[in-house]
Amino acid sequence: MDHTDALREQLTRLLRGQDAHMDFLDAVADFPDDALNQRAPNVDSTPWHLAEHVRITQWDILEYIRDPSHVSPDWPTGYWPSPDATATPETFAATIDSFARDREALLAIVRDPTVDLLGPMPHAPRHSVAREVRVVADHTAYHTGEFAILRQVMGTWPAGREH
Repeated sequence: MDHTDALREQLTRLLRGQDAHMDFLDAVADFPDDALNQRAPNVDSTPWHLAEHVRITQWDILEYIRDPSHVSPDWPTGYWPSPDATATPETFAATIDSFARDREALLAIVRDPTVDLLGPMPHAPRHSVAREVRVVADHTAYHTGEFAILRQVMGTWPAGREH
């Protein structure tokens, strides 16, 4: 395995939450419908708000990599749903499904041997694909930890589940 293959493998594991991080999809699995819009004490966002923020941010970085003409949402309001927005179980499922699809698209980019992971992106010469993937993986890992703690505080882990 050469260095590039090793980097592709490491970025793949990072995106999937392997090694030192819980996978985002594991953190949100079996989340109870009646808690989607609840707020834990001293927390401004709901579990769905947090999941949607992770989805939006990953989508933005994916599009930044793929589309030179992509315009990112306004910071910070464009990266979060409205504070009063609520989710249905279908909305939450759509958020999680979209996250999973976009992560697979990022993984396909990482695995593509024609993609120069470390070279500058033509439309963003100060950034590389590897940098962008690391940013999205770090961001997701950070909020996955928050989501896991939120579940613990709210008592929403399934009985008997190891977390």
